[in-house]
Amino acid sequence: MEKFTVLTGVAAPMPMINIDTDMIIPKQFLKTIKRTGLGKHLFDEMRYTPDGQEVDSFVLNKPAYRSAKILVAGDNFGCGSSREHAPWALADFGIRCIIAPSFADIFYNNCFKNGILPIKLPKEQVDLLLDDASRGSNAVVTVDLEKQEITGPDGGKISFEVDPFRKHCLLNGLDDIGLTLQQVSAIDAFEAKIRGSQPWLAL
Repeated sequence: MEKFTVLTGVAAPMPMINIDTDMIIPKQFLKTIKRTGLGKHLFDEMRYTPDGQEVDSFVLNKPAYRSAKILVAGDNFGCGSSREHAPWALADFGIRCIIAPSFADIFYNNCFKNGILPIKLPKEQVDLLLDDASRGSNAVVTVDLEKQEITGPDGGKISFEVDPFRKHCLLNGLDDIGLTLQQVSAIDAFEAKIRGSQPWLAL
C-alpha cells in the first residue's frame, strides 16, 4: 500500500450529505475484483449523462478539480452498502484524503485499509475548508499526517485526530497483508515447529 505522509493537492468541495457508496461507485461496476480501473466510474451517475457525456456542472468535471487529491464533503460520507469498491474507485481516481463531519463506519475503516485518510472535523471547520475548496485551482491544501495538521490555501492550520494504530499503518504503507508479512519470521518458525511435532496438520 502506498505510504501516506504529507499530501498537498487541490481540494474539491462536495457539500452534499449522505453521499452513499452507490453514488461513489454504482452497482454495475462491482463485477471486478481488481483495485485499478474504477476511477473512471467514480460518481458515474453524477459525472455522466445516460449517453456517456460529461456533466459540466459536476465538480470533478470542472477543469480546476480534475486532478483533485482531497474531497471536502458533508455529513455521513460513505453510507449505504459496505462495498470496498468505493475506496478503490476513489484511490484509483487519485483521491487520498476525505474530510467530512462524519463517515459511515464500514467505509471509514475501508479507507484506512486502502491508503486513504478519512478525517473527521467539526462542521464549522469543514465549512471553512469547503470555502477554501471553492477557490478552484487555488484550493491547494496540505495534509500532514505525522503532525496531524491541515494547512489551507491562506496558511491557516487545523488539527485533527486519528487513531495511533491507523496512523502507523498509513505512514508505513501497511495494509492487512503488510501487517501480516511483518510477522513472517514468527509464522515460519511456528509452521516449522508444527511440521516437526504434528506433521499431519501440515499436509
